[in-house]
Amino acid sequence: MRPFDYASPTKKEQVSDLLGSTWGETEILAGGTDLLSLMKDEVTTPRRLVNIKGIQELQGVRLGKDQLAIGALTTLVEVAADPHVQREYPALAAAAGEAASPQIRNLATLGGNLCQRPRCWYFRTGHGLLAQGKDGKSLVLQGDNRYHAILGNDGPAYFVSPSTIAPVLIAYSAKIRILGPHGTREILLDKFFVVPRNDQEREHDLLPNEVVAEIVLPGKRPPGLRAGHYEVRQKEAFDWPYATAAAALVMNGSTVKSARIVLGHVAPIPWLSAEAAQTLTGKAVTQASAEEAATAALGPARSLGHNSHKIHLARVAVKRAILAAAGGAA
Repeated sequence: MRPFDYASPTKKEQVSDLLGSTWGETEILAGGTDLLSLMKDEVTTPRRLVNIKGIQELQGVRLGKDQLAIGALTTLVEVAADPHVQREYPALAAAAGEAASPQIRNLATLGGNLCQRPRCWYFRTGHGLLAQGKDGKSLVLQGDNRYHAILGNDGPAYFVSPSTIAPVLIAYSAKIRILGPHGTREILLDKFFVVPRNDQEREHDLLPNEVVAEIVLPGKRPPGLRAGHYEVRQKEAFDWPYATAAAALVMNGSTVKSARIVLGHVAPIPWLSAEAAQTLTGKAVTQASAEEAATAALGPARSLGHNSHKIHLARVAVKRAILAAAGGAA
């Protein structure tokens, strides 16, 4: 590991001044479950590490008058165990409680889960975010792409968004607050994830001198809202998913008034499926209607050559997430 400077601010306002103006100069240390492996493999070689663990303002679940704010430093196990999250947003509690392994959940933070870098093995072995060879051609298209994108894979990015928590939060229409040198800005979480066009860009709407502060949800779940999620892994023990799906249904009696269907691990960004939502709206949730919506969600999917199995697995995940939402507690 290469030498680096180390800073440990105690106030959130101090962070931006310690971060660099270009990517790669500095990195933020929170749980460290992703960053340390990237540094050991020299995928990233920062000259300064900014440890934000001591900033109390970025920790914990806080219930205000009309909103629920979850600090970026809140660990996944804390999110899963919070009584208010369990009561109002049970799908979020379930997703956080099932992520990774118990050891990782006790260290990994919510902000880190959202900001983690792609698990693409070309990127992780030093071939860059877009994994292009010296000839400019994609190594992914020419090589082993079993775990790569099946949606939004027209290029040049073929990796998949690795966050297991983001799809559920996006289904719940969560917002994200970002702290920078000019104060705080707030955007919808689904706008936070972007598709890079070159290796100098990142996969998040985040500047080098900005830090994720918190995730914001309504204090109470909207009336009639039910949500569920489903994750397909190769094995039940710690593993990265083949595909995940989250469904948030606003019900009018037994009929779906509106829906948000979000897929994870299938595209460079969490994939919000308008096709699935449109197919399901106005119908009762049954095996048949859930299957129809799942088929619509994967209609635009395209295999890269070795990942056609992911299309079927993602379809199953969407169907089961919808059924879980419809059968879940109101």
